[in-house]
Amino acid sequence: MNACAILNPTAGSAQQQALHAAMEELAIDQWMTEEPGDATDRAAEAAAADYDRVIAMGGDGTIHEVVNGLMTVDAPPTLAIIPLGTGNDLARTLALPRDPLEALALVAEGETRALDLIRVQPTDGATRYGINAAAGGFSGQVDEELTPEMKRRWGPLAFLLGAVSALPDIEAYATRIAFNDEAPTAVDAFNIVVANGRTAGGGKPVAPVANPEDGLLDVVTIEEGTLAALSQVAAQLVAGTYLDHPLVTHRRVRSVRVEASPGMWFNVDGELLTNEPVTFEAVPQALPVVVGPAYQATPPAP
Repeated sequence: MNACAILNPTAGSAQQQALHAAMEELAIDQWMTEEPGDATDRAAEAAAADYDRVIAMGGDGTIHEVVNGLMTVDAPPTLAIIPLGTGNDLARTLALPRDPLEALALVAEGETRALDLIRVQPTDGATRYGINAAAGGFSGQVDEELTPEMKRRWGPLAFLLGAVSALPDIEAYATRIAFNDEAPTAVDAFNIVVANGRTAGGGKPVAPVANPEDGLLDVVTIEEGTLAALSQVAAQLVAGTYLDHPLVTHRRVRSVRVEASPGMWFNVDGELLTNEPVTFEAVPQALPVVVGPAYQATPPAP
């Protein structure tokens, strides 16, 4: 195995000394990041070199950057993940061990699966790739009502987890959504999730039946409703059953384009990206990724 590790030095600091020692024993090159964007640059360097494993060590934001670096080549090396973040949502879908040293042991020995990616094409910027989920919805209108922790963990979905009762004047986005090659449909939406993985915000099941290998995106739309109804959606979201709520629409599609007024801010893998019209497209089996021993592409029945 010829591997390098790209490490966010601010993540998982309690485990880093043991991880450094273990990687030295395994002759894994260790590259530190210093600022946003470094992980993408280093992953691009690794992809262009002769590494057959690139290890993303950090949270979902670090993984997001590494994925975008790896996708700069036609045949990217295998991605392995040491989850050191606070949310670790992709690691949850992939059933990776929570213990970093256990996750490190899988780098060479774990099963590799070809996972889909989300190609993100905003009208105001360059193409990006997501691997877990994109979420769009209220941010500015609820900003004053949310705690820093809620905003950090949930972004546009935060109001569903406790702010609903404090927002009597909330208004929906006038949204046009086009699935696949279909004509756009109009909907008054509060939030839209475009998912490849199953959870966001530290384990909240925003797309509980998503399959990251099926070549499709799970698109979940939360439509306009009363505060009482939205509170029900919030409760069912936490329980993993909100797809059954009348205000929630779920579709599996190859692509989706979203235009909204006012502009709907989307984050991708937790990284805020755009509030302009944006297209999301599934890229089937785009990246080989090490998964955990209990991983199932099709989620287990509840």
